[in-house]
Amino acid sequence: MIYKYPDTVLMIFCKAPIPGQVKTRLIPALTAEQAADLHVELSQRTLKLAAQSRLCPVQLWCAPSIDHEFFTALAAIYHLELKQQQGADLGERMHLAFEAALADYPHALLIGCDCPSLNETDLEEAITALREDHDLVLAPAEDGGYVMIGLNRPCPQLFTDMAWSTSGVLAQTRARINRLHLLHHELKEQWDLDTVTDLERYRALLLIN
Repeated sequence: MIYKYPDTVLMIFCKAPIPGQVKTRLIPALTAEQAADLHVELSQRTLKLAAQSRLCPVQLWCAPSIDHEFFTALAAIYHLELKQQQGADLGERMHLAFEAALADYPHALLIGCDCPSLNETDLEEAITALREDHDLVLAPAEDGGYVMIGLNRPCPQLFTDMAWSTSGVLAQTRARINRLHLLHHELKEQWDLDTVTDLERYRALLLIN
């Protein structure tokens, strides 16, 4: 595969679509099985975007197990490298993933698989910012978190003792960026799919496209 930016890797964090363990905030508006099906749909959408853009190599970071048939099927379809998430919480898993990726690539981006607003232009903007020597790139989310982060070197201070899954993550991250004097670039605000309102927005987006 020939990539436009072979010196950058895109890491996608993804959970296996186990009913009752994914998109749980949409239950009971959706059944556990419907929520899992939606997770599959969003994951495939994200991987299709990443693979078809051919911007850079793509790794799928899997939880809870790399051996789940969902992941092996995706790897075959999209020619992805599968990696196992490690760590006690989200922050540690993200940090360890960056540590591993940046041992092999000068630049690394990390996204989840539930942000319908991300597009190829956003990914290329983030890659370009890292390659122009920004220490960090961030895509803020409307809910007070972020949907993408990119680094040129590991930075554990950004991932330890964070109030994950709260509306304060973005502000906390920005404060640490300032304290560490990191040169950073922010993309336009994005939105991810967590609530019933987000689901309605996503369905409207599908009708437009």
